[in-house]
Parts: sequence; structure tokens; C-alpha cells
Amino acid sequence: MNSIQVKWKSRHILVAILFLQFISCATLVFDVPVARQVIGFIYFTFVPGFVVIKLLKLDELDGLETILFSAGLSVAFLMLAGLLINEFCPLFGITKPLSFQPLAIILNGFILIGSVVAYLRNGDTKLQETKTFRLHPLALFLMGLPVISIVGTVCSNAYNNNLILLFMIILISLLFAIAVISKKLLPPRLYPFCIFVIVISLLYHSSLISNNLIHFGSDVPGEYFAFKIVERDAHWSSINPYLGDSSVGRTYAMLSVTILPSIYSSLLNLNPVWVFKALTPIIFSLVPLGLYNVWSKFAGSKYAFISAFFFMAYQTFYTEMLGLNKQMIGGLFFVLLLLVILNKKMKPIHKTACFLIFSFALVVSHYALAEIFLFLISLAIIPLIIVKKPSRNITLTMILSFFVIMFSWYIFTSSSSAFNSFLDFGQHVYNQLNEFFNPQSRGTEVLRGLGLETPPTVWNTISRAFAYLTELFILVGFIGLIMKRTKIRLEKEYFMLIVIAMAFLGALILVPGLASTMNMTRFYHILLFFIAPLCVIGAEVLVKLVFKRKDELKISFLLLIVLVPYFLFQTGFIYEVTQSQSWSVPLSKYRMSQVRLYGEFGDIDACSIWGVQWLSKDVAIGYTQIYADDLSRRNELRSYGVVYVGYVEILSNVTSVAAGGIVYLSQLNVIEGRVVGARVWNTSELHFLHDLNKIYSNGGSEVYKNRP
Repeated sequence: MNSIQVKWKSRHILVAILFLQFISCATLVFDVPVARQVIGFIYFTFVPGFVVIKLLKLDELDGLETILFSAGLSVAFLMLAGLLINEFCPLFGITKPLSFQPLAIILNGFILIGSVVAYLRNGDTKLQETKTFRLHPLALFLMGLPVISIVGTVCSNAYNNNLILLFMIILISLLFAIAVISKKLLPPRLYPFCIFVIVISLLYHSSLISNNLIHFGSDVPGEYFAFKIVERDAHWSSINPYLGDSSVGRTYAMLSVTILPSIYSSLLNLNPVWVFKALTPIIFSLVPLGLYNVWSKFAGSKYAFISAFFFMAYQTFYTEMLGLNKQMIGGLFFVLLLLVILNKKMKPIHKTACFLIFSFALVVSHYALAEIFLFLISLAIIPLIIVKKPSRNITLTMILSFFVIMFSWYIFTSSSSAFNSFLDFGQHVYNQLNEFFNPQSRGTEVLRGLGLETPPTVWNTISRAFAYLTELFILVGFIGLIMKRTKIRLEKEYFMLIVIAMAFLGALILVPGLASTMNMTRFYHILLFFIAPLCVIGAEVLVKLVFKRKDELKISFLLLIVLVPYFLFQTGFIYEVTQSQSWSVPLSKYRMSQVRLYGEFGDIDACSIWGVQWLSKDVAIGYTQIYADDLSRRNELRSYGVVYVGYVEILSNVTSVAAGGIVYLSQLNVIEGRVVGARVWNTSELHFLHDLNKIYSNGGSEVYKNRP
């Protein structure tokens, strides 16, 4: 295949950045629909970081690392620059620093100055040579996969037709099979692009299934509530807006769901809901790419690709995580920190600079991920010190730096809410220790993972069998790695991280209450950052044990036999085809009850949203007692109505509405006749409604008011 040498010089890069900046500014100023959103997102998500790479002269990075570092440094730049703009602009009389004009002028100014300085530092010299190849025929098919996902999601949402989505899942399975079986049909150089299109397709097929926020049982209503406070004031405060409420405080302290979406929404003129639903998943899609880059260095491109597919196949990745925007952003910096730690080519000064930047970004993105990262690297270095084999990649200075950044931020922002939550979780685990011999104290997810929960149907039994096989592969792979039954040799730092991750997984199973501090599914998702390759290594070890030699073809077929059905069950494909009870909203939404969609997945209907938006505009929030059921209180009232949960009293059949009090009823209450509180009531049991005045109704939601 012919190749062309392309010589890049500093002035070429400067001209390219200035041209892209000009185009981006033009779309911003003239508010060109679609172009402003697409070009602006690409510009602000990659260009600032690329400029930082040139400023630091990070010439050690390969092509994929350059993309990953550009995105990570850009997002970190937006949060840090946004924080500085937020803090210093009021000193010059700018009361709304996070509004369009200050952000556009200052951010573009930083990028322009940085580009010129980078050019002056590098001079007009040749920076790098790249090879361009003719487009591989399969690349055209790969580019169509996200389009199929988006079109299929629209059809499923609007017409209750899931055939395109079912077809997409089959295509992904076939694509994975082709990649595993033949390097000729899908060359290894296409693996990163293949991973990207698969991850975007999976994320979008879930996130776009509703036009409104959908939390999949996670935190997005609270994240959106924190964001709306910042958007309303165009300013972020380091003080907890609701003193004493650590839940609000620890989310409000995270710049990933306050300042970052404010910047994107303001600059791109994009509905904030779509910042959460469409833009954050794109940033999150870089996580499997980063992991592939980490794993390929020691396991090879094929094993790294299979590990990345296993990581993406896990249901939590494209369901529960979509309701955790701060963890999605934090996940990118978690991976980038691993890349920094394990990169042998980076100069010490570059490694230190990137580590500090990504450490700050992780700390202000997600408190739990930051705590887990500090825990892992701290434990990883202890054995190396004991055996007198100090690490050059993980040092005490790095650990202390991360510790200082983390606890400084968590203690001095939002009334120490994040720090206090950390102490509360520790106290919770301590209080649960007396339940050590009670299996129920581990939670349903742990019991299900251990096979101690009875499957409801035969299809669930089969699904769990494949899940247990992946767990077996991980365990065998870990034993094989310890006993050196594989030729794969890890860096000592990553080996220690895997050992600690497996020990942590054991602790989640053994220690009562530990898994419930964040949810076992989320913990497992994080631990897969380290242990996913063990699944592939385990398959290799098993084949060698049975056939007494390593056979690539047999290993490939074994992995296909396990991982393809695992993927089909995890996505809900099998449950939909067999018409069994399914948890896949994209595939099975049409046959789910409104009660389940709203109560379990947080799929809020339009009538309820209109109702709370009217209420938030026409009612003096904070000065009027509001009554609603528990689901409305935690979902649409908090997110779309920006009503603090402390202002809402939960409805029951014995509620006594105060004078001037407001009762809000969602579509679930009005149409379905259900009221969820301490238990489930029928709306007809709320007899006191007959004594109130109905002041709003849209056919779905209703608002009542008691006489003053």
C-alpha cells in the first residue's frame, strides 16, 4: 500500500490552528446552526490541549496518545481556565463571568497566545513526519456504524421500532468476530478506530433513546441541578449553596458538572440537556481508546482490542455510566494518569507536568475516582519500597502531590462536603462489620455475581453462566500471571495495580457494606480498567492447560464463544428477541410500563417537565411549601424545576397541606394513578386534593394550591 511522507513545520501548525480559530469564532459570532456546535466542540475539546502539547514539547507521544492527551489537556484547560475566569473576572466588575462574551474572549485569547508562544519555542523547524494511506474499504463500513445507531435510536424512540438497533448489535458482534479471527480482514491499525465507532454506537444507542434526561438509576438529576445553579448565576461559588446537605455539596464541588458544561452550553449555544446527553459521551468514548493504548504496550494489539471490547460489553458502561457525567469525565483523566505513569518515553519534567494537570482534573471531576486512584497508587508503591525496587514511574512525590491537591480541594470547597462524605462512607462500612456473616449485607449485585441469587428465568440463568465464565477467565488469568503461565510480562507498577485491584475486588465481596458505598456495578466497571486483560489471558492459560501449547486459533474461538453471547445478553438483545423481561430501554422501551420507565430508569415525560417548569417560574421556590411524591422530588422537580429536595415534602394519604402550599402531581400520579413515597399509594387515596384548587394542568401533570 503506497504511503506519502508529510513533513509538518511549526508555521504550518500555527496557520492550521489560527485558521480553525477563525472558523470557530465566525460560527460563534454569527451563530451558524450545527456548524457552531460541531466545529466549536471539536475546537475547544482538542485544540487547547494540542497547543499545550506543543508548549511542553511532548514529542514522545505517538498518534493515538496525541489525540488522547489533546482531549484530556483541553478539558482540563477548560475547567482550570473557567475556574480562573470565574474567580478573577468579578474583580474587574464582570458579575457573570461564565457568560458567552468573557468566556469567548478570554479562552480564545489564551489559545492564540499559546499558539504563538509554541511557534516561537519550536521555531520554523520540522516537527514530525506522518504517513497517510489510502482509505481501507472496511473504514467506510465502520464510519456508518454510529449513523446506524443514531437512526435506530430515533426509530425506536419515535416509532417503537427497534429493528435497526437489533441489526446494529449484530453488526458489532460480527465486527468483533472478524477482528478476532482475521488480521487481514480487519488490520490491527484499524483497531483504535473500530473501538471508537463501537463505543460511540453503544453510548448513543442508550443516551439518545429519550429527548429528555434519563438517569438509568444514577445521579444525573442531582448533577443537572448543580449545573443549573451555575448556569442561572453564570458564576460558580466555592460555598455549598445548601449548607448541611453533603449530597448537593459534593456534586457542586465538581467542576466537571458545573463549570465545564456551562462553558460548552454558553459557547456552543447548545441546550444543556444535550451537553449531558451528546457531548459528555463523546469525551467518555476516549476511555476505551486510552485503555487500549495502555494494554497494547504489554499484551499486544489483538489482546488489547479484545480486552477493550470486553470492557465496553459490560452493561454498566452504556447504561448506568450515562447517568454519571462526573464519573465519565473523571474516567478520562483516570486513564490518562495511567498512561502518564506507565509511559517510559516521557521525560521526567513532562511526566511531572502532565501528572499534576491530570491530577487536578481528576480531583475536580469525581471525588470517588480520585480517592480510588490515590488508594491504588499508594498501595502499589509500598511493596516496591519493601523489596527495595523503587519505581521511577510512581514516586512518593507524585503521591504526596496528588494527596495535597485532592484534600485541599475537598476540604476548602463546598463546606468540605466531599471530604465529609468520605468520612461518612468509612463510618458506614465500620458500622456494617458486625454483619460479616450475613451474606445479605453485601448487596444484591454481589450475591448475583457470586451465583447466590436465584435467576428469574432460564434466559437469566444462561446470561449469568456467560458472565460467570468471564469471571472465571479473570481469576484463571490472574493465577496464570502470578505463576508466570503466560509470556505476557507487565511493568512492575501495572502488575502491582492488578494485584491491588483483585484484592480490592475480594474486599468488596468480603467486607459488609463496602460495595454499597458506590454500587458494586460501578466498582466493577472501575476495576475493569486493570483486570479486563486478565479475561483474555485466562482464555490463553486455559487453552495451554488443555492442549499443552498455545494455539492462537483456539484461544480466539474460545473468546468468541464466550464474549459474543456475553455481549448479546448484556445489551439485552437476547431478552428482546425472546420477549423476556428486559432492562434495555433502547431495545424494549415499547413494551415497558410507564411506571417502570419513569421509576427505574428516570425517563421523564414531556408533560411532567412542562409542569415543573411552569411551577418553577410561577411559584416562589424556597418560600412556599411544595408537596410531591418521592420520584418527582428526586427527578424532574430537582433537575428541570431546579427545586431543592429539602423544599419538597413527600406525599402520602395523610399529608396535611399547609396554607398556601403547592401540590405537584406528575404523569405517573395523574395518568397511572400511582404515588411513590414510603410505600406506593393510589392517587385516589389522596382525598385532601378535593379541598385544594387546581391551578395548572396540561393533561399529564397537575398543580394544586391550598388556600392561604
